[in-house]
Parts: sequence; structure tokens; C-alpha cells
Amino acid sequence: MTDQPAVKKPDDIPRTMDIGVVLERRDIDNRWADHEWKLVGVIPGGADMEDWQVLHQGDGWSHFYAGKMQLELFPRETEGYKVNLSQSPPQVFVVLRPEEEGAHEHEVTAFEATLCPFEAEGYDESGDEWVEGVQMPEIIQAWAQAFVERYHVDVPFKKRKREAYDPRKARGERRPPGRQNG
Repeated sequence: MTDQPAVKKPDDIPRTMDIGVVLERRDIDNRWADHEWKLVGVIPGGADMEDWQVLHQGDGWSHFYAGKMQLELFPRETEGYKVNLSQSPPQVFVVLRPEEEGAHEHEVTAFEATLCPFEAEGYDESGDEWVEGVQMPEIIQAWAQAFVERYHVDVPFKKRKREAYDPRKARGERRPPGRQNG
């Protein structure tokens, strides 16, 4: 018998996918702002276009190809992907970041893309960015589903056992007035 290393199964599910981000700039009637930005779509594989190219235009709105980004899947985040895939419809989340005035003419940057709703929520809570979701294209959905099927491991629920309270071990707690040590 020879000592040969075990043959590993090739990883045929890629962990990354390029996407193109499509943003809409719409005029609004507001005292403090004259327009707003909204995510309106993602293009699987991205597109060979220049960033901020106008795709469509109408009365008071424009759709821009904001650029190419990379979606990346992680084996430890499959629970979040499962939750997203169970929604109707599943979504691709894009984190948008306002730019400093004069940074570039569009005042917003597509900063991050994710399929994990928990990660998206974390960005949304920061207050510095905002998160928009758009319906997940079928090819991205199939890719995410295959990734979850390959890497997801259910972790059994483990109830913690509470320890009994011992007032002698309590730290920094003040004793009620009138009671002294002993």
C-alpha cells in the first residue's frame, strides 16, 4: 500500500460572478433634493460598457450603467443565501454610498453587492450607506442554489444551560442600603 493523498473533488462552482449595476436617477419635487437614485437592475456577467453610460432616458429619469462589480459567495454565509432564496422573489442587494459633493458628477457609488440579507442589513444600519434590492436574475439564482447545496451544513440548535445566580460572585453590584458585609 502506498500513502497517497486523498483525491479532492474539484470545486466546479465558482465563488465569484461579475455583475453590472444599473441605477436610475429620477427628478423629484423636494425642497432639499432635486433627484434621487435607485437600483433598477443587475446584469449577470457585467457588460463591456463604460461606467456611467446612459442606457435609457425618459422625461425626468435616466438609467445608467454604473459599472461592474463582483458578487462573492462564502461557505459560512449559506444560511443567509438560503433565507434569500426562500423569498419571493429572491434579491441581489447593492450597497450604495453617497459621494462627497464634486467627487464625480453622479454623487453616488455602487460600493458592494451581496446575496446575503444579513450582510445587507449590516450595511443599512451603519447610516453611511443605503441598500437597495432588485429581483435576482435566474442565472444568479441557479448559481446561488448550487452553491448552497454544495456548502451548506445545518448546525443543530444547542440550548445553553443557564448557571444559577450566586450573589457572592456578582461583580460591581452595590448592596442595598442598610445591609453591611456579614
